Amino acid sequence: MTKITVAKGDGIGPEIMDATLKIILAAGAKIEIDEIEVGEKVYLAGNTAGIAKESWETIRNNKIFLKAPITTPQGGGYKSLNVTTRKFLGLYSNVRPCMSLHPFVSTKHPIMDIVIVRENEEDLYAGIEHQQTDEVVQCLKLISRPGCEKIVRYAFEYAKQQNRKKVTCFTKDNIMKQTDGLFHQVFDEIAKEYPEIENEHWIIDIGAAKMADTPEIFDVIVMPNLYGDVLSDIAAQITGSVGLAGSANIGEECSMFEAIHGSAPRRAGQNVANPSGLLQGAIMMLNHIGQTETAEKVQNAWLKTLEDGIHTYDIFKDGISKQKVGTKEFATAVIANLGNKPSVLKPVSYANNSALNLPKYKRKPAAKKELVGVDVFVHWNGTNPNELADKVKKIETNGIKLTMITNRGIKVWPDGFKETFCTDHWRCRFKPTENSLISKSNIIEILTSTLKENIDAIKTENLYSFDGKAGYSLGQGQ
Repeated sequence: MTKITVAKGDGIGPEIMDATLKIILAAGAKIEIDEIEVGEKVYLAGNTAGIAKESWETIRNNKIFLKAPITTPQGGGYKSLNVTTRKFLGLYSNVRPCMSLHPFVSTKHPIMDIVIVRENEEDLYAGIEHQQTDEVVQCLKLISRPGCEKIVRYAFEYAKQQNRKKVTCFTKDNIMKQTDGLFHQVFDEIAKEYPEIENEHWIIDIGAAKMADTPEIFDVIVMPNLYGDVLSDIAAQITGSVGLAGSANIGEECSMFEAIHGSAPRRAGQNVANPSGLLQGAIMMLNHIGQTETAEKVQNAWLKTLEDGIHTYDIFKDGISKQKVGTKEFATAVIANLGNKPSVLKPVSYANNSALNLPKYKRKPAAKKELVGVDVFVHWNGTNPNELADKVKKIETNGIKLTMITNRGIKVWPDGFKETFCTDHWRCRFKPTENSLISKSNIIEILTSTLKENIDAIKTENLYSFDGKAGYSLGQGQ
């Protein structure tokens, strides 16, 4: 018997959770349920996290969390509970299988069976944002080696466990050479440890286009957080419906299972919602806790129900579907099919699945880190970079010289183009001359001088080399 935490959520959440639990319990799931309240009611009661401290303790004690969709109130001040849960509990891997159910669910891609493995904790979803000037805000994209290694290794281990043949990496490292470049580098390193599994890398834009057009060429796709969020929804939709997809969020200690769709408050209380997405999450949960026989039974019964043409309104189509049913009736139909297998769709077999081998991250030896310059970001309302350069040169010190000014990443001094549109946010790069060195004391001197010269320095970024390799980007056009 495994104790799990359940949250029925908001909108259609309670209806689809009741249906899901009814099905898996009828199939013989050996679970004990602790129910907690999360979501809109908790938010509106004044808790901006959307979850009480006692509920956190229940989740952490039970380790397994089955969650229905929740509603995050509109407006500032409310953080996404999904993102918070993934990060607080270290749920680094989001796994979303997307399989075509042709011809029983309409799709333009009858041959499609891919799994998207999405990094879950970092990237732009760190949520670190600042307004810098009147015209510019920034969002920090954080990519770490531990984050890359954990998610890439998970993708290969998942492929190995599920007898899949290929793992594909999507990044945009032709532009973001430091952040996405690290993700791609780690992918290449770890791929060498799995010679039996084919590996490849695609730039995200053409890779996404190819996935939307020809998904059958892909198997397992691993990518950073933002890309994975967008493409997993696209993949689910082109299989036939986002409403049919579930996801697993896996950490070293805790795991969360859910549908990928939202709470759909307009459909709440009408007994029309499709519970399939949450049911798929529950099936992944059963596999995760070792109840593979029950997971297999439920998945095959669900496939048989779809094959029988018993469909909820969202996938019902004349000529294919045979009976339009509500949430409760769909659950009853799946329960009636327990023990049956589909005859057209491919039945699943989880009996021989072995446990994933996921070693803990081991930190690499520290590189030789050397300070080689500093970027000083300036709020300035002028438009001529040459005027700004004349102003900023006044704060040069001890052989530390202004070498470049960029605006939104584009080099505008020296030798900039008058056609380049500039905002009020300027990056001024200082580096030592050939016979000079730079220290943090020099950076303090530069910032002190900005006060004397009435220059509005809004932030700095130290420039480092690691084992002699630059750890910072050039200006576009440099």
